Amino acid sequence: MSVERIQHRLRTFASTAAARVSPLYAHLAEAAADDAEVAGLLTAAEEQFATPTLLFAAAQRMLQAEPFHELTNYYATLGGAYGVDDATWPMWRSFVLQRAERMRELIATHTTQTNEVRRAAQVYPAVALAAREARGPVALLEVGCSAGLLLGLDRYSYRYQVEQAGQVTGGPTKAPLGLHCALHLGPGAAVPDIPRKLSVGARIGLDRDPVDLADEDAAAWLEACIWADQPDRTRLFLTAAALQRRDPPELVTGDAVDDLAATADRLPTGMPVVVLTSLALLYLSDPRRREFIAALADVAARRPLWWVSHEEYRAAMGYLVPGRADLVAGPGESSFGVIGLVNWVGGEPVARPLATSSWHGERLRWLV
Repeated sequence: MSVERIQHRLRTFASTAAARVSPLYAHLAEAAADDAEVAGLLTAAEEQFATPTLLFAAAQRMLQAEPFHELTNYYATLGGAYGVDDATWPMWRSFVLQRAERMRELIATHTTQTNEVRRAAQVYPAVALAAREARGPVALLEVGCSAGLLLGLDRYSYRYQVEQAGQVTGGPTKAPLGLHCALHLGPGAAVPDIPRKLSVGARIGLDRDPVDLADEDAAAWLEACIWADQPDRTRLFLTAAALQRRDPPELVTGDAVDDLAATADRLPTGMPVVVLTSLALLYLSDPRRREFIAALADVAARRPLWWVSHEEYRAAMGYLVPGRADLVAGPGESSFGVIGLVNWVGGEPVARPLATSSWHGERLRWLV
């Protein structure tokens, strides 16, 4: 991949994804976009994985190993309290280029695996709707699961702040992990059902490179993928990781398309399956996305199946509900996710866009 394309990605990331939510990463990405030497570090990654977040995760992983370096003062996730100033970029640039060989090694051997547990609050209403339609315990199958933290969504408590209805809560009352989310209602939409209990009879994850949280280095990489000026996300990740270590789900190494059916067959026969994807299809090509949807249909022909997707519109729901310009960010707007629910009736997909969302769990706009 050319350095010029990487610089374009960095510039776009600074002006959209990081703008208004991460002053540190917006600043670093904007500066890196004008620095071919720094941007060139990302050429060590395969094209689909050469993202700004991978560059920043590698830098934070390096900094984790040097906790007394002055740069940690700018990393709230590492205890720093400094805001962006004139020294931030020169210091950061010097840090990564002095360790360029190690940076390239990390970038070449890792991908961004942001196992953002706050996304559980965004998909919980959709999974609850699927479970209600299934009329019984469901089996969760997360494709692109990373460490599988979303597979524990029935074990977390939820608090949604709704302008029209005040605070709406769900999940177990005494859950050790509580998640908060702002819930907006679109025109004509009703507050979704947020049950206290979601009956999950089995759970399994499928990933090309699943993360074992018992592996300290693997867990540290997931922590490094959290944006460095968002320490609340780190706190929630560490809590969720500790919970998961007590009762880890089965995680299968395999391909999202080729190994989907075999993974589903590992779940109890006769139990309805809810397949969950969250920013997983981002890394698949257009032909593979179509093949993934076809693979879902093949499984659905053999057993009841619902697909809850938390993806960019063009990566998922756009294939089944085309022509929805309202589900695509306009020029200059920050991208957003679409929560979709699909089930198959008589072999035909019934697709419902349920909500739009931020990428890290902060906001949900319910549409139905």
